[in-house]
Amino acid sequence: MPYKEKDIEKKYFTIGEVAQLMGVSTSAIRYWEGEFSIIKPKKDRKGNRQFTKEDIEKLRFIHHLIKEKGYTIQGAQEVVKQQQNTFYDKAALIERLKAIKHFLHEIRQSLDQRTGG
Repeated sequence: MPYKEKDIEKKYFTIGEVAQLMGVSTSAIRYWEGEFSIIKPKKDRKGNRQFTKEDIEKLRFIHHLIKEKGYTIQGAQEVVKQQQNTFYDKAALIERLKAIKHFLHEIRQSLDQRTGG
């Protein structure tokens, strides 16, 4: 079996990286974090925020509401509150799909070993 280098997928992003990805200031992200309860990045020992892809997706949704749709903070908070279950359902679905992918990969490896392929 030939060696295949694994793609390294970044798990956490700094506030600076997120700001650059989204084209906004770090202060805007900190402000949205304070205004929207769905934004809860992990913090390292130094207190630096560590954003996941799910956090970034939520921030993009907030950015879309405020900057593109023209919602006020209060209006965006109402929309987010209505959509909150969708975020959690999507995150849970992503985790389940990852587990299924891993399970299928194990099955494939097992089959390859049995067939010599």
